[in-house]
Amino acid sequence: MQATNLQALKSGSDVRGTALEGVAGEHVDLTDEAVEAIAKAFLFRLSGKLNKKKLTVAVGHDSRLSAKRISDAVLKAVTESGCDALFTGLSSTPSMFMLLKEEDYGADASVMITASHLPFNKNGLKFFTQEGGLEGKDISEILALAAEGKSLLSDKNGSVKEINYIDAYARNLVKLVREKTGSEKPLSGKRIIVDAGNGAGGFYVDKVLKPLGADTEGSQFLEPDGRFPNHIPNPENKDAMRSISEQVKKVKADFGIIFDTDVDRAGAVDSQGEEINRNRLIALISAILLSEKAGVIVTDSVTSDGLAEFIKKHGGVHRRFKRGYKNVIDESKRLNEEGVYSPLAIETSGHAALKENYFLDDGAYLVTRILISLAKLSGEGKDISELIKDLPEPAEAAEVRLTFAEGADFKTLGNGAIEDIKGRAPAADGLSLAPDNFEGVRIVFGKDAGDGWALVRMSLHEPIMPINFESNKTGGCRQIAETLLSLLGKYDFLNTENLEKYLAK
Repeated sequence: MQATNLQALKSGSDVRGTALEGVAGEHVDLTDEAVEAIAKAFLFRLSGKLNKKKLTVAVGHDSRLSAKRISDAVLKAVTESGCDALFTGLSSTPSMFMLLKEEDYGADASVMITASHLPFNKNGLKFFTQEGGLEGKDISEILALAAEGKSLLSDKNGSVKEINYIDAYARNLVKLVREKTGSEKPLSGKRIIVDAGNGAGGFYVDKVLKPLGADTEGSQFLEPDGRFPNHIPNPENKDAMRSISEQVKKVKADFGIIFDTDVDRAGAVDSQGEEINRNRLIALISAILLSEKAGVIVTDSVTSDGLAEFIKKHGGVHRRFKRGYKNVIDESKRLNEEGVYSPLAIETSGHAALKENYFLDDGAYLVTRILISLAKLSGEGKDISELIKDLPEPAEAAEVRLTFAEGADFKTLGNGAIEDIKGRAPAADGLSLAPDNFEGVRIVFGKDAGDGWALVRMSLHEPIMPINFESNKTGGCRQIAETLLSLLGKYDFLNTENLEKYLAK
């Protein structure tokens, strides 16, 4: 296969592509041939690193319509390479790593077939070894090897064994809650509902919540359906969060949980139907962990000033780092390696990785950790939202995404504009640069200039310049947007139409 075609399937630290026809202008590039070549290259590379010829590899998938076709292609690649496969079927992404930590299965690596929250026609491959998920540079190497047709030579095919690991994974979560609470059914008397968005997270109801005594009546969209007919399974999506919020209020639940397709992210809703995602979710899990031991909370770059104030008040240090869940995880790991305790790496997207859980971004583990606190607070007659009642909330918040002129060298031009703004912004009245910034340019707007902040950055993968801004006063975001338009309007290669539309509202 051509190297350029395969490299186009790289998406950060994953392989992703179009797996089904049905969307105009998007043709299948994640073909059986591509999947088999990539899987064989992964095994070839892993065999060399482990100095082991016959490998055992676990293979699982989420609820996507193309899951069977791609699973079959991966299993074929494994067995034709002379290796053995453990097929876990419908699985969560985190469970595919946790399986590697259990010696009874003897797996050397795992492959998860998922494209997270992307549309129904997409799919992809995510690779784990005993050390964790592969990095972007690893994916580039595997795709290069696949283009060369590298594979293990074997005169005998391996085997496929079907196993049900999600049950064992869920039992471990139940065990954790019981140990932490000292109760067999600590959620008795609580109605806790789940919205799985027709992804892979439906297991959490019967296999985790019910054994802990929770009343789960009112849970919705638990059946796997790769068409995602009800809403996008994504805690960042407004329709998805509105859906679980309304359901919590309708059935008078004490707590609502929402997962993304492959359960590596989560969001929540309190008993009043108030959303707990983005800054509020970060604040909640930070408060829980910091109450146990002070440390550094690493987040992505778009978190609010109110969150930084909250973390400091709760005895922690906020380190606002770069977007990208691997970036925040690696930064938290680095701090721990240097002797600085950092219990949490978390993005506003809902990717949360705890030090105590191998720094694995695991939505089910995150929610389980919150439920432990919910059970304890319940015994005191308190709601989980008590933990974040002192989180300063902005009066207004917005995100606007600017595009580039067709054919523009967007990376060079966009980064050049950001560097230019770093020099121009402080010259304006009431503006200054944030000192703790590792991505793009974060501008602080004084009380008379909008009373808030704005982050101008480049998207990790797309020709887009996202701008996030918040204000502590009504009308402040408009004032900030006007200043941003004056700063960004001078660049001919940048389309400021969306910023102008925001101002026209």
